[in-house]
Amino acid sequence: MTPPKIVAIGGGSGLAMLLRGLKKYRAELTAVVTMTDNGASTGRLRRETGILPPGDIRNCLTALAKDEELATRLFQYRFKQGRGLSGHSLGNLLLLALSDITGDFESAVEASSKILAVKGRVIPATLDNVHLTAELGNGQTALGQVDISVLGHRYKIRRVNLLPPDATGHPAAVAAIREADLVLVGPGSFYTSVVPSFLIPDIRSAFEESSARKIYICNASTERGETEGFSVEDHIETLRQYVNGTRFDGVLVNERILTVAKNEGKLGSVRNITTDQPAISGMKVYLYDLVNESKPLYHDSIKLGAALAEVAEGLGLSLNRSSSR
Repeated sequence: MTPPKIVAIGGGSGLAMLLRGLKKYRAELTAVVTMTDNGASTGRLRRETGILPPGDIRNCLTALAKDEELATRLFQYRFKQGRGLSGHSLGNLLLLALSDITGDFESAVEASSKILAVKGRVIPATLDNVHLTAELGNGQTALGQVDISVLGHRYKIRRVNLLPPDATGHPAAVAAIREADLVLVGPGSFYTSVVPSFLIPDIRSAFEESSARKIYICNASTERGETEGFSVEDHIETLRQYVNGTRFDGVLVNERILTVAKNEGKLGSVRNITTDQPAISGMKVYLYDLVNESKPLYHDSIKLGAALAEVAEGLGLSLNRSSSR
């Protein structure tokens, strides 16, 4: 039986965690990665060299690597000292070096994939130099992922936008979405990791028009600076505003509550979220224990992979465990 083609759209640690859980199953995996990160080592390299943001790409490459433990230790290693070197991750610097050697960032990602023997493909959502902005509740505009989270905590986010607004989607990402059997959206930082790819017209259109089954993986908790006070329903309804109301075939929701905010109404409180609704806006809700017990605000990759395999089976897609992983 031909393995299903699965496309996961997102960024940050959420996408990497999802890929880590899925790579244990037989599927053709493609990660379409958000390209708006401007924090820490990634932000410095963007400002100083003009490279496209390598951080989220690096996380996905290590998550799909054949020897994930060694790859993660190597690519995530951060220098603790050295003028101009302190704080940089080795993986980011390797992607920068490979960009120079191969001639462009796209080729650097492909070369890294070969070096790490990744299972699947990791594709930037766009090769344009894009930046995220946010309209805030006080009327101001925040520029960049880092400031959006900081100012979003103070004033709340009304809407995020992309500069330039007419950025072109990576042709391979667009094709993968159109040809997919299953498209997964989330989890991850809602406004700065999940939404940005859909601000690219080509990506949004491909998603809307794709005949693939579509599953939204709702975050297991609220997040400071982005979704404080959000319910599961708020996540879903807000996301649909960025995909022109496109319906999902299902919404995967964590059902286990481990962390409860002590000051529920206070800005900054974060907590696990769930729902007792069997469907939201006509979209079926799939409830599973997905929470990571050691990090209760996040998903557990093994639990998430197993839940998605079961959900996919119900949608007519077989995700058998891979014997080699």
